[in-house]
Amino acid sequence: MGNQKLLTNIRSLVSCDGSDTVYSDCDLLIDGYQIAKIGKNLPRGDAQVIDASNYIVYPGLVNTHHHFFQTFVRNLITIDYPNLLVVDWLDKIYPIFSQIDSEGIYYSSLVAMADLLKHGCTTAFDHQYCYTKKTGKEAVDRQVEAASLLGIRYHAGRGCNTLEREKGSTIPEEMLETTDEFLLDCERLMKAYHDPNPNSMSQIVVAPCQPINSYQETFEESLAFARKHGLRLHTHLGEGENSIMVERYGKRTLAWAEEIGFVGEDVWFAHGWELQKDEYNVMAQTGTGLSHCPAPAVLGGFPIIDIPAMTKAGMNVSLGCDGSATNDSSNLLDSLRMAYLAQSYHSKSRGGAPSAYEMLKMATAGGAKMLGRDDIGSLEVGKAADLFAIDVNTLPLAGTLHDPLNLLARVGYTGEVAMTMVGGEIKFKDGELTGIDEVRLATQAEQACDERLRSLFPEIFR
Repeated sequence: MGNQKLLTNIRSLVSCDGSDTVYSDCDLLIDGYQIAKIGKNLPRGDAQVIDASNYIVYPGLVNTHHHFFQTFVRNLITIDYPNLLVVDWLDKIYPIFSQIDSEGIYYSSLVAMADLLKHGCTTAFDHQYCYTKKTGKEAVDRQVEAASLLGIRYHAGRGCNTLEREKGSTIPEEMLETTDEFLLDCERLMKAYHDPNPNSMSQIVVAPCQPINSYQETFEESLAFARKHGLRLHTHLGEGENSIMVERYGKRTLAWAEEIGFVGEDVWFAHGWELQKDEYNVMAQTGTGLSHCPAPAVLGGFPIIDIPAMTKAGMNVSLGCDGSATNDSSNLLDSLRMAYLAQSYHSKSRGGAPSAYEMLKMATAGGAKMLGRDDIGSLEVGKAADLFAIDVNTLPLAGTLHDPLNLLARVGYTGEVAMTMVGGEIKFKDGELTGIDEVRLATQAEQACDERLRSLFPEIFR
């Protein structure tokens, strides 16, 4: 046996497996990166023993939509998302995005990933479409560097924008790429970082930003490239662009995507609050997934998606933070709570809301399925030991511990967790990120924000 850890006397272990198993007063043996055994009174052998008697243990959360580079473009009342339509907001904020450079990408990604880890997220997809004259082509490289330092699993969505403003996009010239240079860089990143094997720490996703800001050929060629190389595909869809798509192509966005083949079990979209009920069936029949991002929908006053109807139709729905410019944090536990409350608010008109546990499974097993991974998303023998634990030996949780399945979203547990483990390695415990000087990095990150954005836009950063 290899490097082993034994979590002993776990108060409750919520597996999120197919049978919704909850173990009580159990041990969890980890051998290398994998879960080896779950049971009572497991032999200790030479394993490193971790007392988990005060812990409820959950599978690591899986974030399926984010924009790490936006972490330095948040808490800005001067460009207030709720007061603008999405397209108008993009038109105002892209000039700020166009000034982000390579160091800005690195430190903003560190901040976002640290926030995710501290709140129980072990795998994060990021939609990186911010390529400027200042970032060059190394944005994903810098994010891989940040992810490697912190030890989080990272799925990189290599995004792009190819359509000029004079042809109807919201993109500044400094952020435009050609389809050819985009795909050439996708190929470079795939060769450098894409690992399809179990326990993979990095994968590449082909992810043109959104249909209204790229040529149709960009999506068509992205599709051909991804299918040739076995990569997954992602884009924004159904977040306010449909009227533009009808004007431009004579059809709604999903119909346009279906026509060119940009649907399927290897495709998932972000947002989808403009999807209509007949489109749920198209999504389900093609196996196309949806990442639900509650924060921007609530913040912008947009429709809250009908998850019960979507899941009844057979859709796979997962959970995402979305970028900090429309969320202001990278706390997926907070998004879980918000999604649960928003669905509960609409429960009477929709014939019942998802339970808090069903929302948790969306953020764990559902997220793993969305990313095409069968090695994470639940706590089962043979799967990666990706997990987080909360310490129940605190006064605010007294009276809630009889139902660990529903506790997180129902009670509103959104603070830092007690421990986060990725592939059997502790990455955050008792308030400290493992193996890094957090104070030094926080100081450097704040300085990077000062030098790269606040000094350039004093009228906005005030």
